[in-house]
Amino acid sequence: MELDKIESLDGYKNIHLIGIGGVSMSAIAETLKAWGYHVTGSDLNKSELTDSLIADGIEVFIGHSTELAKNADLIIYNAAISDTDPEIVIANEKNIPLIGRGKFVGFLTRKYKEAICVAGTHGKTTTTSMLACCFLEANMDPSIEVGAILKELNGNYRIGKSEYFILESCEYKANFLNFLPNTAIVLNIDNDHLDYYKTFENIVKTFNEFSSLVDENGCLVVNGDDENCCNLKNYTKSKFISYGIENENADFTAKNISFDDNGFAEFDCYKNQQLYTHIKLSVTGKHNVLNALATISVCDYYNIDKTYIVSALSKFTGASRRLEYKGSFNDISVFDDYAHHPTEILATAKAVKNKKYRESWVIFQPHTYSRTLEHLSKFAEVLTNFDNIIVTDIYAAREKNTFGISSNDLVEEIKKLGKDAKYISDFDEILKYIKTNAQSKDIVITLGAGTVTEIGPMLVD
Repeated sequence: MELDKIESLDGYKNIHLIGIGGVSMSAIAETLKAWGYHVTGSDLNKSELTDSLIADGIEVFIGHSTELAKNADLIIYNAAISDTDPEIVIANEKNIPLIGRGKFVGFLTRKYKEAICVAGTHGKTTTTSMLACCFLEANMDPSIEVGAILKELNGNYRIGKSEYFILESCEYKANFLNFLPNTAIVLNIDNDHLDYYKTFENIVKTFNEFSSLVDENGCLVVNGDDENCCNLKNYTKSKFISYGIENENADFTAKNISFDDNGFAEFDCYKNQQLYTHIKLSVTGKHNVLNALATISVCDYYNIDKTYIVSALSKFTGASRRLEYKGSFNDISVFDDYAHHPTEILATAKAVKNKKYRESWVIFQPHTYSRTLEHLSKFAEVLTNFDNIIVTDIYAAREKNTFGISSNDLVEEIKKLGKDAKYISDFDEILKYIKTNAQSKDIVITLGAGTVTEIGPMLVD
């Protein structure tokens, strides 16, 4: 029995989550357990998150468990779960209420007076993390859900006792249209998830609709350097705040930007053309200056003192898998980054160029066949920003290869641009190649949203 909406958890004692190992789903599981519900879950893959859930006393089955499902009063499932999933099938047979993750998170946003939703094609995790750190620094006791492990939380969620709920808000399958934000950030609007949206125009329309959901007594904060973000002003009745680097008419701007040898930025932040404060970041790249401006805009709206903002942003060293330093070997530094869209890869490449090193090595794992096909030439173009390029097999995620695309196609596309690239499928072979050819003072970056993240620790070990 599929639920379109949920108003209360009254009557639900046993709650089962399908895909419980996902970042958002695991946070939901822990929240429900803290609220006193009996929580179980299943996931196809064992991971650090499933291990953590088990350690916290939540029963997790690796694989499909119709037994756990049929004993549930309510089942929550993530967007990747199909109608043919055995647990979904048994739930329908037993008439057990089912609700998608996005709709359930919508219920959570309605439980808080101040739901702060961070949306956009790129930068959601970092900006949510920055915002969380500022609210924690100011002792505002927020509840938090973020799409990565944040060391300040010792995990990916926090259950606070205040009216504030800071939430990373994903646009995949229009999930964020289930949310009810008091305040929202839209960081950018770009071409992604075309397996669902089909056209960029549909993506823009969905963000327009999301903006209309912001409480008229709340606030919408947008990237003033992004034309489609600026147009969101026409779709909201809330207070409208813009930030930017190129757009000097934005409400919050960054001037006198400089970078140190680590690639960390510092800048003067201006509010309404007047000097607001000076910011020093401990994360790399100009894109993080924009993320910081978005954070500052929201903090200022909530009257958080500047000293807390400056302190929190200077101490924030990044969420997991966001150009995360993994260690070194033979005087070679290894970083891991989640970037899996051309815009994100370009931002990472620019951030890396602000660091000091001899040569860069990138190990890229494309994410989904549809995205690889859609952005093939753009992927090739942005990858040429690295000195040495290795491409491994496409990470299928939720897809089957009905697109006739392979990583070799990307390698050939890169070579057409006059840059050498190598296709290596086996991770052990990649390790051997890097250890044979990389030299002292080089920098290695593993890039992608899939299993490529395993290579960094293997290199360092």
